[in-house]
Amino acid sequence: MSKTLKAGRARFTPARIGIYAFLIGAALFFLLPLYVMLVTSVKSMEEIRLGSIFALPLHISFAAWSSAWSSACTGVACEGIRGGFWNSIAIVVPSTILPILLGAMNGYALSFWRPRGANLLFGVLMIGAFIPVQVMIFPLVRVLASVDLFSSLPGIVIVHTIFSMPVLTLLFRNYYAAIPHELFQAARIDGGGFLRIFVQLMLPMSVPIIVVAAIMQVTGVWNDYILGLVFAGRENQPMTVQLNNVINTTTGTRLYNVNMAATILTSLVPLTLYFISGRWFVRGIAAGAVKG
Repeated sequence: MSKTLKAGRARFTPARIGIYAFLIGAALFFLLPLYVMLVTSVKSMEEIRLGSIFALPLHISFAAWSSAWSSACTGVACEGIRGGFWNSIAIVVPSTILPILLGAMNGYALSFWRPRGANLLFGVLMIGAFIPVQVMIFPLVRVLASVDLFSSLPGIVIVHTIFSMPVLTLLFRNYYAAIPHELFQAARIDGGGFLRIFVQLMLPMSVPIIVVAAIMQVTGVWNDYILGLVFAGRENQPMTVQLNNVINTTTGTRLYNVNMAATILTSLVPLTLYFISGRWFVRGIAAGAVKG
């Protein structure tokens, strides 16, 4: 009995209580805006005008969600944000798969094969990570326009691939640097070449860091606004551009419930991705941060 009491007291030390209080307070602080958005999105405009933004809805209605998806005005068109959603899907899928494959191959080559000038190439890639996006927008516009890729789906995919290379190469290089070099040497003795070792040995061992890279890339591309606005063109405008048009388009009363519903719909994909693969994200980050 005395041991049980001592163990219970040890669990609730002042330091532990302070940590839990801080974590609960931080969670409430960050969840409060999401709560306000959720309850506002299911209220009617008459109830919103009462001014009680923290109060639960008296009558739950999903009419604002339906309007945000299919009939909210985005400029002159009133087709909701569903078009932007499918545009974002079309942009995100190739803009995630292609950069991850290239970043994994770059990290693999820089970690094990070390071609001539590998350190210089890696340094150039890292410099690219610190150059502001806005500095390179105009040169990229000129380059893509000269090859007829400006304002097109392939053009915006190429732009996202270019800007993701430094970070993804760094992630995979650090991850592969922690893998014992003896595995690579054994594969070379068995006759494995560059691509065979990469596909059959390295990629199966890279699931945690691939998940990390996928989360980072999907979130970054999905939440992007400036690149989608400049390079995607009218036919491929992503969901963030459509959301901006919904919120800033008004011909009278601003529909806060529709705006909140549209905002939550826009953020559902990255939120779902984090909840599903959070465990892999932590494992991959820890694995890729051991060596540099």
